[in-house]
Amino acid sequence: MRVARMSQTISDRRGKHVTGATVWLTGLPSAGKTTIAHEFAGRLREAGHRVEVLDGDEIREFLSAGLGFSRADRDTNVQRIGFVAQLLARHGVLTLVPVIAPYADSRAAVRKRHADEDTPYVEVHVATPVDVCSVRDVKGLYAKQAAGEISGLTGVDDPYEEPESPDLRIESQHQSVQESAAALHDLLIGKGLL
Repeated sequence: MRVARMSQTISDRRGKHVTGATVWLTGLPSAGKTTIAHEFAGRLREAGHRVEVLDGDEIREFLSAGLGFSRADRDTNVQRIGFVAQLLARHGVLTLVPVIAPYADSRAAVRKRHADEDTPYVEVHVATPVDVCSVRDVKGLYAKQAAGEISGLTGVDDPYEEPESPDLRIESQHQSVQESAAALHDLLIGKGLL
């Protein structure tokens, strides 16, 4: 017997209806996922929305500490993040998830969890090319990989399976962070989530 789910539309303290959703931003390291997510989160907060950013690096440090970068560990990390995102979204929080999530089947499992729980899910591919990411190299990962200090860097010597049909594809090398955040805003309005 299927139990009725709590509606994703709830009312906040002011009586305003709030719709929770997960906005999953996937892409290569240094693609701009986290920067875009924080810019968009700031806009949402200013407009009075309940929003959280589940940063992939922070999740690895606190929720997935001890996991490595094998395929199994990466899958486990993505499923943990997906569970937390769905839980927050189910309770009326717009949840922005900037994570690499390199494997299509892991992302599909997260999408399925959301669908099974009747929780809105939006997939955004931050499709910055690897040569642009390696120039940005926010964390120095590309330099370390080139120097032979690390291996298994997604998009270089470990696979990244691009989403075939994301809800939105952002090419951050061709637009500003503000323009990328505006594209996310327009997407969510179009889907009736804002």
